[in-house]
Amino acid sequence: MHTACNRQSEYNVNRTWKVYKADAESSSYSPLTQVNKENVHQLQLAWTFPMKDALENARFGSSECNPIIIDGVMYATSARHRAYAINASNGEKIWSFDPFDGGEGGGVNRGVTYWEKENDKRILFTAGDNLFAVDARTGKLISTFGKEGKVSMNVGLRDDPTTISVIPTSPGIVYQDLLILGAEVSELYGAQPGWIRAYNIITGKLEWTFHTIPLPGEPGYETWPKDAYKYAGGVNDWAGMSLDQNRGMVFLALGSPSYDFYGADRKGKNLYGNCVVALNAKTGKLIWYFQTVHHDLWDYDLPAPPNLVTVEKDGKTIDAVAQTTKSGFLFVFNRETGESLFPIEERKVPPSHIPGEEAWPTQPFPLKPKPYARQWMTKDDLSDFSPAAHDSLLKRFNSFRYEGLFTPPDTKGTLMLPGTRGGSSWGGGAFDPATGILYVKSNDSPEIDLLQKIEPEANAASQTVHSQGKTLYMNYCSSCHGKDRNGDEPVYPSLIGLKNRMTKESALNKIKQGGGKMPAFAGVIKGQEKAILAFLFEEQPKLSRKQAELLEIQRNKAAQKVTAEESPKTDTAAIYLNLTAYGYFRDSEGRPGIKPPWGTLHAINLNTGEYVWQIPVGNHPELQAKDAPETGSEGSAGPIVTAGGLVFIGGTRDKKLRAFDKDTGKKLWEIPLPAVANATACTYMSNNKQYIALSVAGDKDNPGGYIMAFALH
Repeated sequence: MHTACNRQSEYNVNRTWKVYKADAESSSYSPLTQVNKENVHQLQLAWTFPMKDALENARFGSSECNPIIIDGVMYATSARHRAYAINASNGEKIWSFDPFDGGEGGGVNRGVTYWEKENDKRILFTAGDNLFAVDARTGKLISTFGKEGKVSMNVGLRDDPTTISVIPTSPGIVYQDLLILGAEVSELYGAQPGWIRAYNIITGKLEWTFHTIPLPGEPGYETWPKDAYKYAGGVNDWAGMSLDQNRGMVFLALGSPSYDFYGADRKGKNLYGNCVVALNAKTGKLIWYFQTVHHDLWDYDLPAPPNLVTVEKDGKTIDAVAQTTKSGFLFVFNRETGESLFPIEERKVPPSHIPGEEAWPTQPFPLKPKPYARQWMTKDDLSDFSPAAHDSLLKRFNSFRYEGLFTPPDTKGTLMLPGTRGGSSWGGGAFDPATGILYVKSNDSPEIDLLQKIEPEANAASQTVHSQGKTLYMNYCSSCHGKDRNGDEPVYPSLIGLKNRMTKESALNKIKQGGGKMPAFAGVIKGQEKAILAFLFEEQPKLSRKQAELLEIQRNKAAQKVTAEESPKTDTAAIYLNLTAYGYFRDSEGRPGIKPPWGTLHAINLNTGEYVWQIPVGNHPELQAKDAPETGSEGSAGPIVTAGGLVFIGGTRDKKLRAFDKDTGKKLWEIPLPAVANATACTYMSNNKQYIALSVAGDKDNPGGYIMAFALH
């Protein structure tokens, strides 16, 4: 193919990683060759930048930032959403900007966006529910942007901006003088719609909005109930987007409608949920779309920006869009028309057994490439670390409803594979334009969807404030943080001893706003803020023995008597919650319930739809059988690929950064890290030296996290 040569000539060597995921096409590709197959084993730590902005006793910060580099300056964000400019050659700080003025901050942030026009150079990034513009040279707010340098992301959506909180987690993308931006919204009932918005980078003015839940008269309106646009939420671009600069097209990867696991109030296909969408970047007008999941009940969000690729097919060179998914399907579309380059079948899938729910009867199955994550399992796939553990797993496996991919959630429990953390996550794919090969990391992480009908709180008056908080916690939080609040580090933190490391105000803000995998709960806890804090901060009221006995009698009576007025009048008005959402299917000792590999790196030729190689990536040595391959490890970060013949990837729980031969998948280099680097790496040139850098989570010495850079010795 001729694409690589043309593209490499366009690169400014000092701006080889100037956008999130390398470039506007989200390629995660670098043309640099100084570090290559022959010398990669000589990589050593060049510098470390500790982001010392975490408060005392803070939990270790997450590390999802993909830094960008402009003319020798690295721009990055910490786990507390503080922005930094760093000398890319030696790791020395140039400036920092704290959007919270010393406050707690926090949550997931994957980086910043750069824009320039003549001498006006700006860094744009989000923190909390605000969009900030700072001078790229000084880190000072651009006072003429918005209101004294910031714009509220809550303004311009459906509901009162004072009662909502919208927090983007991935950087926006620049088209001319526009910043096009998605957002993170709640995944629960009462969520905001995830409208896509374009802001004037000079003034901060909102220029256009694309309604991801269509309004009356807009295409797709008929795929929802009549008034859904007034109450339905979700359908947001939380993972980022891609841009075809020449065509003036921006490509979205949209998430599922809310609530994720029950949709009786949103019957229909629910466009543009789970859609790849192409818009006119200047106006926001729809060009084409393709829905990868109809009426999603599994939280199969599109998790990463589409890769804009160029492939050879039937003797023709085609500009295309490749979309990775949580389900393990890879969709490839003609970039201009949205036509699939490989056949797709609509196949019948199982119906829902839940009253009021109407699962869509078919789902799209691409015939090529084959799925890159496991989508089916039998009892033979259950892990067998011990006879007792295996027998326990088998008993549970046989008790669930399971009819393969797209089996709807159920009150008896549904086995879900690949699962909400399965397939690939926000790291997405890396595309090599010289070969047409896409590299993508997948996870095999089955989980259980256990629905429970939630009745109105008939006994709320008889509960203590603490017990009301416990009820809230068990309904909405225990599936991730555990019934015992022990969590599952590093993804789901322990909440034990929360009062020793967070103030009530900080905890309440976090609960309301959410961040990362945690949705915003502002609507859920409204009017019950004291209750959830009483439970989390272990403020158990002291009752006399007599008071306790009376309280228990009241609870029992109330639980047995729910009046007709308090009950939902129909099942379609009922609320169902997935009590085990985002949890793991594990054996009795807490080990994975499915045999390895649990994480795999794939090389897929997009010209043919065939696999070049597949290898486990990451390892759990304590679970690795003798003489067996590495187990593979779950992780959300994605790979990067270079013209030097290398694929770099971190993100695994064994705390390592690795390099592989891009042609064969052979591991050529690895290095241990001080903490999990749940972030996609970047590579760049500075002072004639190539660096590979990535964000690393915090540790006991520095909870705020690090940026670490490696270069040839």
